[in-house]
Amino acid sequence: MRRAEAEPRPGASGTSESESAQRWAALAARDAGADGLFVYAVRTTGVYCRPSCPSRAAKPDNVTFHATCAAAEAAGFRPCRRCRPDEAPLAERQAAAVARACRLIDAAETLPTLESLAAAAGLSAFHFHRVFRTVTGITPKAYASARLAERVARRLPAAGTVTEAVFAAGYNASSRFYAQGSGRLGMTPSAYRKGGPGVAIRFAVAACSLGAILVAATPRGVCAILLGDDPDALVRDLQDRFPRADLSPGDAAFDLWVAAVVGLVEAPGRGLDLPLDIGGTAFQQRVWDALRAVPIGTTTTYVEIARAIGAPTAMRAVAQACGANRLAVVVPCHRVVRSDGALSGYRWGVARKRALLDREAAR
Repeated sequence: MRRAEAEPRPGASGTSESESAQRWAALAARDAGADGLFVYAVRTTGVYCRPSCPSRAAKPDNVTFHATCAAAEAAGFRPCRRCRPDEAPLAERQAAAVARACRLIDAAETLPTLESLAAAAGLSAFHFHRVFRTVTGITPKAYASARLAERVARRLPAAGTVTEAVFAAGYNASSRFYAQGSGRLGMTPSAYRKGGPGVAIRFAVAACSLGAILVAATPRGVCAILLGDDPDALVRDLQDRFPRADLSPGDAAFDLWVAAVVGLVEAPGRGLDLPLDIGGTAFQQRVWDALRAVPIGTTTTYVEIARAIGAPTAMRAVAQACGANRLAVVVPCHRVVRSDGALSGYRWGVARKRALLDREAAR
C-alpha cells in the first residue's frame, strides 16, 4: 500500500509518523473526540470530512489529512454535506437548538406547541423531540411543565390566591397545575404560598470533624445537610427557606439519621442508606444525579458534568446547580474542581472541600 501521499512524513508538512498513525486510528474508529483536530480529504470525491463522518470509508491511497478546513479548501476540496466539517460539531448545534427552544419556553406566556418549537429549531417534530430528550434527558413537555411549576412557586408567596398564581404562571386551567406541577413544591400550593405552615420538618444540629452539621427531613426524606461553623446560622438558613413551616427537633429515632449522616462525613465510603427529598428543578436534578455518579476518590469538572448530562455548553448552569445543592456530601459537589485541578469555590468552604477530598483519596 502506498501511503506516502496519504501519510505525510516529517519535514513534508510537519506531521510526524506517530501523529499520522494517530490520525489513521481516529479515522478508522470514527472518533468524535478527534473532530476539530484535523480533517481528511478524499481525492475521488473532492470533499473533506470530520474524523467522525459516518460516510463509507475511502481507500487509504485516496486520503490526505489537513490541519484545518481552510487548508483543505485551499487544496481544492469542498466540505462534506453529511458531517459539515466547516460548521460547529453536531452535538454543539443540537445543544444550541435545544437551548433556543428552552428560551422560547421560558419566555412564552403559554406553552408553545411541539411543532412550533421544532420549526424554530429547523427540525421535524419527531427529530426535535428525540434531540431534545437526548440533550436534556427529559422531553420538551416535561421541561415546560417543570418551568411552569417553578413560575407558580415564585408567584405563590405574593399572590392573593393559589388560582391567581397558577393562571399568572401560564397554566390555562388550575386542574392542569394540580395534575402536573404541584408535586414539585413538596407540599400543597397553599402551604407553600404561606411559607410552609403545617409542613413538618424535623431537624437536628450535631458536631462533626468539619464543624457544625445540620440535618433536616420532611416526611419524604432528608431534605438538607448543611455544614458550617455556627449552629445558629445553620438553623436560620433552614428557617429562611420555610419561615412558617413546622420545624421541630428530631426525636431519638431521628438521632439515628443524624448519626448516619455524620458517619458519611467521617467515612465517605460507607454510603447513606436513608430516603432523600432532593427537590430542585429538572436541570438541577440531572446535575446532582451526575455528581452522585462520580466515583468516590475521584474528581470532575464543570465541563465534564455538562458533557455527562448532554449539555456541553451549560457549564455556568452546572456551576449554579452545584451552588444550589443543599445536601452536602450526599450530592458530592465537593468533587468538582477547576479544569487545571485546583480547588474552586465550595458553598461550605474550600477547607472542608479539601478535607473531604483527602478522606476520599485516602480511602
